[in-house]
Amino acid sequence: MSTDTVLVVDDVPDIVDLVATVLTFHGFAVLTATSLTAAREILAAHDPDLLVIDVMLPDGDGRELCREVRAARPRTGIVFLTARDAPADRVAGLTYGADDYITKPFEMDELVARVRAVLRRLRPDREPVPPPDHVLRVADVSLDPERYEVRRDGVPVHLSRTEYELLHYLMVNEGRVLSREQILDRVWGTGQRNGSNIVDTYIGYLRRKLNALGPDLIRTHRGFGYTMRAGDDPT
Repeated sequence: MSTDTVLVVDDVPDIVDLVATVLTFHGFAVLTATSLTAAREILAAHDPDLLVIDVMLPDGDGRELCREVRAARPRTGIVFLTARDAPADRVAGLTYGADDYITKPFEMDELVARVRAVLRRLRPDREPVPPPDHVLRVADVSLDPERYEVRRDGVPVHLSRTEYELLHYLMVNEGRVLSREQILDRVWGTGQRNGSNIVDTYIGYLRRKLNALGPDLIRTHRGFGYTMRAGDDPT
């Protein structure tokens, strides 16, 4: 069974990177574009199974791309991902031929579920193949993104929503040093202006809950940010 390919079209690089990372983790092949022009160039060379399209793009309206794709490729799935949340915008998007319409801000698990649902409707005989093991692991910490479960050495760890999102981001980027600004943008959103203190505070909350069951796996890079890595002694 082949892997389903998704083309993500959005002019915000952080959103493109996040969506691409999560879809790849869930077993999809991902192509990306930040403009209508780039998307059309990709479509000329590739045949994705589904498109995730922003409505407002720097060189035009994503709904026009939806119309073009629907006319030329009626079996291609189309999901709008946009900040335009008025009922009239939703109706217009579906009228242009989209299969689904998701408004920003959005939950990544919801996006993945809707992408899969659209593909099931379009190709009932084909189901995207998930990775053999969808659970994230760093040392003895495991995070199941489908069940929202976190365990350490098999013991459940109860986290707030923000703590969960923070841990998920650290684990997806295991071994990579993440700046406070990167963490702030990913977990709290690009509009958050409370500074890095909130990041330090929640790292402290997360450490206390995880460290109650084992050694510290979150390493502090003073003056910059944090990383999560098995076998390191945090400084």
